[in-house]
Amino acid sequence: MTASVITADLLIPGRGQPFKDGAIVYDDRRITWVGGKSGIPKAYKALSSTHVPVLMPGLWDCHVHFLGSQSYITEVLYRESKVLAGARAARDVAEVLNAGFTSVREVGGYGIHLVKAIEEGYLVGPTIYGAGSVLSQTGGHGDGHAVPLAEYQDACANGLFFELCDGVDGCIRAVRMQLRQGAKVIKICASGGVSSEIDHPKHQQFSDAELKAMVEEAHRSERIVAAHCHGKAGIMAALRAGCSTIEHGTSLDVEAIELMLKQGAILVPTRTIQQSGLKMKDSWTESGYKKLQNVAKEHKEAYKLAVKSGVKIALGTDIGFSVGGTPLSHGSNGSELVYAVEAGLSPLQAIEAATANAPETLGLQAPLSGQLKEGYDADFIALSENPLQDIQIMADAKMVTHVWKGGKLFKAPTRDIFLASHPALTF
Repeated sequence: MTASVITADLLIPGRGQPFKDGAIVYDDRRITWVGGKSGIPKAYKALSSTHVPVLMPGLWDCHVHFLGSQSYITEVLYRESKVLAGARAARDVAEVLNAGFTSVREVGGYGIHLVKAIEEGYLVGPTIYGAGSVLSQTGGHGDGHAVPLAEYQDACANGLFFELCDGVDGCIRAVRMQLRQGAKVIKICASGGVSSEIDHPKHQQFSDAELKAMVEEAHRSERIVAAHCHGKAGIMAALRAGCSTIEHGTSLDVEAIELMLKQGAILVPTRTIQQSGLKMKDSWTESGYKKLQNVAKEHKEAYKLAVKSGVKIALGTDIGFSVGGTPLSHGSNGSELVYAVEAGLSPLQAIEAATANAPETLGLQAPLSGQLKEGYDADFIALSENPLQDIQIMADAKMVTHVWKGGKLFKAPTRDIFLASHPALTF
């Protein structure tokens, strides 16, 4: 591939200070040079260039789900046709890329399979680093409580993206089953949840011995463990076991934050699912919505405390809906940056949390990504306006004028990212 040049009125590198009149050179899938426009190496000055107002790294969503469903309720997911789910998810991955998200960490869903179609060039979408199935104790957040157990276990064994496991040996085997699928990260439920009907977000799930066994097994294959945690008991147990990322972190307090800082754990706060979820009452069961109301209020203060205390943040949304045009639809992922600023991050810090910090949520599986830096992946986006002056820009996919992934231009003012754009489409 011939080297290409992009110049920008403002270059936001992902980590470090932005600068005016910037430029990058990329060749094939890697960035080969970054600097001021006036300093472009002589070998590249004769090349034609693309000029944009703002250039920055491609965004990451560190907590997303490609479920292909119009519901988060486990029992509905259980009944969903996998063919229908796949058809919906094909659109969802394109919506995510269209919003400027060139990479995602999918912590449960069909992403581990979709990645193959994207790599083959059959689908347009972000680079997916998938967990495969969500690991849950029997009766836990990942269990379909209203479904007969044998039927639910059979569904899990035949492609549903949950895995029920109990006891140290069962938990170790469940981790190995995800590795067998090619998982880049292991996702566990260390507390109850909101969308699951009969468990409670405050309660720890999995014993300390089970949690430790899963973490140790994941680490043997250089995978980190992402722990779904709302209640403090689950947060503390996950941290003691060595989990690297805390997803949600609703009941974080001073003690829990001190342990996160000591261990270098990363918080993926997922404010979008809470803030935007409250706007979609009909999408939850009555008891689920009540839980969401309680969780969202506590989470707001915990998030602010974590930011104030210096916990490392990597942004993720927990978006999983396959319904167009809602606050929780794929493509609205950029709202998480707005919520991050509301929690106390500066716009520049929010961008770093959605770019440079994000690959760290994969531990040793992390790619060179999330920064405009020599040798890093040629994943970057252009914006029509400056998000450092108005972070709301990040929440509007229309403000993302260009998307490059792996050095290829997928979106531009004259290039629609979607394979089919037709007035009859409802999106």
